[in-house]
Amino acid sequence: MTTIDVGGITLGIEMFGDGDAPLVLLAGGTTMLSWPDALCERLAAGGRRVVRYDLRDSGESTTADPEAPAYTLRDLAADAAALADALGGGPAHLAGIGVGGMVAQVAALDHPAAFSALTLVGTRAVAPGPPDDDLPDHDGATMRRLFARPLPEWTDREAIAGFMAAGAEILGDDPVTARALAARIWDRTPGTAPQVQMANQMGMVFSRLDCAPRWRERLPGIRVPTLVVHGRRNRFFPVGNAEAIAREIPGARLLLLEEAATTIPEAAVGGVAEAMLGLG
Repeated sequence: MTTIDVGGITLGIEMFGDGDAPLVLLAGGTTMLSWPDALCERLAAGGRRVVRYDLRDSGESTTADPEAPAYTLRDLAADAAALADALGGGPAHLAGIGVGGMVAQVAALDHPAAFSALTLVGTRAVAPGPPDDDLPDHDGATMRRLFARPLPEWTDREAIAGFMAAGAEILGDDPVTARALAARIWDRTPGTAPQVQMANQMGMVFSRLDCAPRWRERLPGIRVPTLVVHGRRNRFFPVGNAEAIAREIPGARLLLLEEAATTIPEAAVGGVAEAMLGLG
């Protein structure tokens, strides 16, 4: 892991594979660790140069004030394009997971020359807040269970790991994997300020961003090969959100992970890697 400066912003990155191979750029959701190590390794073994990175206010990237971000969704999209340019080698295959998938959609629309393919994992085509009438919202019972829990002490590594494991179980993800991931995120979070730890673990900064203007109506303008990956059991962004994206981006392929929720489980890594490599 290292950092790179683009446009006055520092972004934390990690590289896999041959430096001369075609670039696959993985936008964190919000930290780079949202992308499983095994998937990065599979893509690299398939002849790709893989770079996963932290969004602003997470991981090793520029941290300002997660409670009052002075940037917008479109700034995060511009970061992706600038990073692809700085890494070189021509247009990149851009992939985003969760909130990173929203960043990736806007990046492909605002900076089409920067990207040759698009993968969108566990995301939707509208910003945080109430969805459009034709899109399913977060599952109400799941959200009530998630937010009924008292928050942990954000400077207590073990308390955070337990909190994130319990949340993963509510969402339908693997709690053991979530516990280990939370500990890794804690270990690489710069500083111990509670709001910084919370931003790294939960990505709450994204809900405070200016996400205007809307981009859903622009999705038919995406002209690169696109893969939409979604867990059939995703109760945070129910599967209808992925189906809508796949309908509205011309030629997009929808890959449903039957036993997955919000993350890419280990059993699905091979199939997701194969589908991503198939985009070119």
